[in-house]
Amino acid sequence: MKIAILGAESTGKTELARALFGALDQPAGSAIWVAEALREWCSKHQRTPAPTEQWSIAQEQTLRIQASRRQKYVIADTTALMTAIYSDVLFSDSTLYGPALSAHREMDLTLVTGLDLPWIADGIQRDSPQGRERIDMRLREVLGLHRIHYSLIYGVGTNRLDNALKAIAQHSACQEAKSQPACWQWTCNNCSDPACEFRIFSTLTSQGSVGFGVP
Repeated sequence: MKIAILGAESTGKTELARALFGALDQPAGSAIWVAEALREWCSKHQRTPAPTEQWSIAQEQTLRIQASRRQKYVIADTTALMTAIYSDVLFSDSTLYGPALSAHREMDLTLVTGLDLPWIADGIQRDSPQGRERIDMRLREVLGLHRIHYSLIYGVGTNRLDNALKAIAQHSACQEAKSQPACWQWTCNNCSDPACEFRIFSTLTSQGSVGFGVP
């Protein structure tokens, strides 16, 4: 199962990826954690990428995921789709959406980290709480527009991990039952209903109620 973890800045993507790897890598070798190419790029160059450098970072993220298919679980700490969204929101460049969406459709399950965690500065990589909200809105809009089902993950610490594991278990059960719609008809007492939020955002985007352009 290829699991994509998407989300705006400071929403716990890397922490969740690390926790999922620890929970799913049983026995050892069952899972692999695909690290975020952007974080490594910023650390190496000590700056954020320019508009012309976004494509290579997105491509690197896709290649890392494609090279990690032998394990039972592939946990991707973002996909190229996040790079495309940042390129769109920050630089008004929508050219990365095509290949990013194509690559993302190879993922089996998409987890989106919610905004319930406090925003924490992290050097050059993070913008602001307001910027985080813009990215979150654009992410959900794009997923809705392209009919990519996703599960929203909320909670703190082990609760966040538990909610992610519930989404994974439900997806696995659905795949075994070969009943795709049922995959998304579940609720969690400690987080929002992902099917409900997906329908809400899909309706808003179809009505043109969300203030961003269509990729």
